[in-house]
Amino acid sequence: MDWVTLGLFSAVVLGLYDLGKKHAVRDNAVLPVLFWAQVVSATIWLPWVITSHVRPELIPTNLLQVEPIDALGHLRLFAKSALVGTSWIFAYFALKHLPISLVAPIRATSPVWTLIGALVLLGERFSGLQWTGIAVTLAGFYILSIAGKKEGIRFSRDRWVLFIIAATLLGAVSSLYDKYLLNIVGYSAPTVQSWFAIYLVVFFFPFFWGWKQRWWPRGEFEWRWSIPFVGVALLIADFAYFRALEMDGVLIGVMSCLRRGSALVSFAGGLWFFKEKNGMQKFPALLTILLGIILLVIGKGS
Repeated sequence: MDWVTLGLFSAVVLGLYDLGKKHAVRDNAVLPVLFWAQVVSATIWLPWVITSHVRPELIPTNLLQVEPIDALGHLRLFAKSALVGTSWIFAYFALKHLPISLVAPIRATSPVWTLIGALVLLGERFSGLQWTGIAVTLAGFYILSIAGKKEGIRFSRDRWVLFIIAATLLGAVSSLYDKYLLNIVGYSAPTVQSWFAIYLVVFFFPFFWGWKQRWWPRGEFEWRWSIPFVGVALLIADFAYFRALEMDGVLIGVMSCLRRGSALVSFAGGLWFFKEKNGMQKFPALLTILLGIILLVIGKGS
């Protein structure tokens, strides 16, 4: 399987992952959904972590080999889990209260904020085409806000919109941190994925325990098949993505565009499975945002 096929596969699974999240949290308590979905992911990775340390010769490929790391490494990976976990708390609560056809385009703007973060933190410079891509993406965001008003959702006042924007910004910071962990520190993808999954359970546990002990007013929890599906789907999508990045000839920019294609899957699924309204009025906004992402990617090489 070549890297383009893996990228498309990852995008489709990511879109299904978003639909699974919507199904899991709709009229359901968010914090136990987050916790149990992550327990599933960590349970899948735990045997590979143990085997890599006890009998590494039993793992024939480096695709699943978890390398040993020191205390500082564990701290770095726990920081990643805390960062992503905070982003997910915002995202899951927003997804519970907002249509996925509104959430998907907002989440698709993540590469814009990642690039702006690179500009501010890493001193990167943008080409003219990249600035055009940012402008087009923000125009799509504005079109989306107009469509949202027809459902009574005002972007400047709705706290759930602010939640998904916060989740997207934190996700962009996480992308920059991933580059640091993988490209500067030099950790392998399985090492990052495995400990990230395990430490997310540690991060979410206090929130889950507080919910269980009724430390605050909270909703009731119902177990659904989509909860383990969410945990497994993200593992599969990320595994395919990292495998594609390791292949010869891979074009990182094209991979970024392919990954953003997950928004099309979750958007269509929101209209089909959840019967969300005003989908066609949001579709131009989604296409505009994706066009902006494509311009950003093309501009990177100019």
